[in-house]
Amino acid sequence: MRFDQNSGVPLYKQIENYIREEIKSGKFNDGSFLPKEEKLANQFGVSRNTVRQGISNLVNDGLLKRTPGKGTVLAERTITTRLSEWHSFRNEMEKKGIEVKDYFINAGFENASEEVYQKLEVDKGKKVFKLERLRGDSVKPFVYFISWFHPRVQLDENEDYSKSLYTILEEKHSVVPAYSEEELDAIEADDKIAKLLHIKKKKPILFRKRLVLDSRERPIEFNIGYYRSDKFKYSIRFEKK
Repeated sequence: MRFDQNSGVPLYKQIENYIREEIKSGKFNDGSFLPKEEKLANQFGVSRNTVRQGISNLVNDGLLKRTPGKGTVLAERTITTRLSEWHSFRNEMEKKGIEVKDYFINAGFENASEEVYQKLEVDKGKKVFKLERLRGDSVKPFVYFISWFHPRVQLDENEDYSKSLYTILEEKHSVVPAYSEEELDAIEADDKIAKLLHIKKKKPILFRKRLVLDSRERPIEFNIGYYRSDKFKYSIRFEKK
């Protein structure tokens, strides 16, 4: 790999962007060591100081971590999301520079649990639309979502659910989410969840329930999510009124 000496982009920035894309592509897993700076300098045809400068920016961004005596390692990434600023999952991840991969999407009408009927204020026994998605980055899945929707939303199996769900609701169905009620808990992963999230059984995970309401406080969606605890943490911000 050689970089353009005549480009308007500094060499250290070209190296930074190249390594960033390599990380994003999944070439390195959490905890993987990068080649030594001297080897990278020879590979890229630049000075060692230029490589060090490019790597320093990635260290400052939290993507890489220098380990004295060992080298530069890919840092374990933890995604922080605020309870006070909920968004479409895909949009939220994109703002953090994470490209979302859908490992599977299942959609269809099913009978639901008593809790779902209660949350959505739907008569028991009525089939409701259910959407399951296993999502993550290019390396591994890190969250499993199950959503049920009120019949007035009029979703069905024909939508492209790889796109932003709330964009679909607003643009195609004129349904605008306005409120979100959240419940959080720490639980142990059972066999199914452990297998889906590529973790060991009984490993602690973050379990979240979310009821989404419109501006008239009518239920739109009841969602449960299972998050890898090594990838996610929630923060809460309180404001004095």
